[in-house]
Amino acid sequence: MQKIKFEELNVSKDILKAVNDMGFEETTPIQTNSIPKILDGKDIIGQAQTGTGKTAAFGIPLLDEVDTNNKNPQAIILCPTRELAIQVAEELKRLAKYKRNLHTLPVYGGQSIKRQIKALKKGVQVVIGTPGRVMDHIRRGTLKLSSIDYVVLDEADVMLDMGFVDDIETILKDIPENRQTLFFSATIPRAIRNLSKRYQKNSEFVKVAHERLTVPGIEQNYYDVRRGNKLKVLTRLLDYHTPNLSIVFCNTRKMVDELNIQLQARGYLSDSIHGGLNQNQRDRVMEKFRTGIIEILVATDVAARGIDVDDVEAVFNYDVPQDTDYYVHRIGRTGRAGKTGQAFTFIVGKDIYKLRDIQKYTKTKVKRQPIPTVDDVEEAKFEQFIDELSDYMAKERLGRYIKIIEDLLDDDYTAIEIAAALMKKSLDTEDEDVVEIKDFGDTGAEPGMVRLFVNVGKKDRVSPRHIVGAIAGETGLSGSLIGAIDVFENFTFVEVPKESGQDVLQIMKDNYIKGKKINIEPAKPR
Repeated sequence: MQKIKFEELNVSKDILKAVNDMGFEETTPIQTNSIPKILDGKDIIGQAQTGTGKTAAFGIPLLDEVDTNNKNPQAIILCPTRELAIQVAEELKRLAKYKRNLHTLPVYGGQSIKRQIKALKKGVQVVIGTPGRVMDHIRRGTLKLSSIDYVVLDEADVMLDMGFVDDIETILKDIPENRQTLFFSATIPRAIRNLSKRYQKNSEFVKVAHERLTVPGIEQNYYDVRRGNKLKVLTRLLDYHTPNLSIVFCNTRKMVDELNIQLQARGYLSDSIHGGLNQNQRDRVMEKFRTGIIEILVATDVAARGIDVDDVEAVFNYDVPQDTDYYVHRIGRTGRAGKTGQAFTFIVGKDIYKLRDIQKYTKTKVKRQPIPTVDDVEEAKFEQFIDELSDYMAKERLGRYIKIIEDLLDDDYTAIEIAAALMKKSLDTEDEDVVEIKDFGDTGAEPGMVRLFVNVGKKDRVSPRHIVGAIAGETGLSGSLIGAIDVFENFTFVEVPKESGQDVLQIMKDNYIKGKKINIEPAKPR
């Protein structure tokens, strides 16, 4: 038994609702094996790497057992560093989202102790902190130990390596013996076994083997992005690399559905698959993907487990996976049957810490790459066209057409002029050398784009797909070329290619979006 649905665990509806909001569809192996034992009141030693879901492994049962009517501390979680203490506190806060009157508090050095004391006096049931600061509060008498039912040592091996063993023993000695003691550690050295013998009761050992990355044919890259720019970066990469089949992974069903709608609105051949679909619906989506009717599959981890398609050229981690094992499963969808593949991961803010865990866990290097510009995409399209043209000339019989070109040469056209005209017509683009592009100045847009202001927003029930649909429908501009769209309460900003800016302004002027007559103009600098 490695992974099960959270609904199969004996946890409250409040926790299940929070877990669903966080995008977890099923337990990780450490959660599967630890949560039932902790709920049964057993002391455990859990051997698991960072990034395997161990915080939820002890957090879910601990939060479910806390008495919210008792405002005294009932659980202490010791962490080796302030960064980990903050990270654990944030995750517990998300898990306790629907637990009324349940309060958590991180305590660590470098933060005002007066603020921590004030919070403890108001009432906190779960304290997360570094050994030194927890000891400080115990000495001051500001952290009451009489109601402590749970003690967790998170990354116990790291704390011992950092020399915290004496502090840890002092804390464990001061806490009432009728507690539940939980150790979580990536390695189990002799020092941890000794601690277990002294301070745990009949502890059970829980170990999970992590998966190795066995897909050397996959090029792995990541991109630093702003949350609001994810869609633009995704479409830019799709246009730049033009994979025949690709899978885009999101952490929640809601995000999968939203992203699929946004991609379809921009003219991409996409569909979605997640745990909310019945088997017949999943089968239909997968058949479309296998036969190439759709080129992009937007998926959650659980729904994608049964995907067995050899020709997937790229995988996009639109959201960084919650579990490092999922990263292995995700990118393993490409580079199959001896072929090469590409994996792209979008990193927003603190996601970089998750990526470090993934690299450490899988023993692979994920390289940072710059986001392609509009000019890069255009250049890639030209190169692709030239490659396809070379292949075409090598394979096709062109005698009849060569005669037509020779006739055109007799009419004083040069070979270069004829080739340029054919290329322009084939690509259906305008020659930038002969089209005057209006200089819009600085509108706060990406290079090669112009940012436009539109006087409709959320109050008019307008969403990005309405903006894309209106501009693409009225101007003929491909939805995939439309860039970032920011919808605010009373207005919207949208980016379009600079060479199309004047046409969009002229055609959309006094047009309608969702029944409202709009005003559209170049945006002011940010």
